[in-house]
Amino acid sequence: MHTISEAMRLLVEEGVVVSKSRSQRVIHAPDQEVRSKRVRLDQPVVLLIGGYAGSGKSELGRMIARETGWPILDKDTLTRPVVEAALEVMGASPHDRESDIYLSRVRPREYEALAAAIDEQLECGTSAVATAPYLREFTDLTWVDRMRATYEAVGAHVVFVWVRCDPASMHTYIRRRGAARDSVKLSNWSTYVSGLDMDFRPPVEHVIVENSLSSRPLQEQAVELVKQVTAQR
Repeated sequence: MHTISEAMRLLVEEGVVVSKSRSQRVIHAPDQEVRSKRVRLDQPVVLLIGGYAGSGKSELGRMIARETGWPILDKDTLTRPVVEAALEVMGASPHDRESDIYLSRVRPREYEALAAAIDEQLECGTSAVATAPYLREFTDLTWVDRMRATYEAVGAHVVFVWVRCDPASMHTYIRRRGAARDSVKLSNWSTYVSGLDMDFRPPVEHVIVENSLSSRPLQEQAVELVKQVTAQR
């Protein structure tokens, strides 16, 4: 007890702790930065962020989440352990995201899980940041219209975001992250890139974020996107 009392006495002398009546002590830190950035909107927003592998969509999503306090729902983070286990059970490589088994049987369930996670946030009146390639989805106007109608029906606004990145930059980003799921892409990079439409844009109103190595800092663009979205709400 003596040690605790002496420590408290020193903290009081230094002004870190303030003693009050009825044996109360309160932390006093006027210079401590308040870091809470919780952005609560009357109308929840769903940011659907898509892009090719290595484009930086997950990084952008995390930056937006830090700026707003909105939950980030990343498809790989939510589903990867289950997806890898399922692929192994079906006799496929757990890291191959280009196989027919993955594309036809596993991938649709991944996006179901991501959509369910978004719905759960909206039921709580919370905005959400969802990141996934969305390659098939953003090219399907029926899917786009259905998502808009679904979210608008619960009073939410959806924003479609496409992260653009040139092949050389994507290759650099993918090598740096060193994820096992990228091994097939990297070992067949020329073939993989030749199948990408680098001029692709979602056929719906959307926001483009440029994330090539020569582009403006992604953090700046994330802040601008948050301001743009919240100003409209």
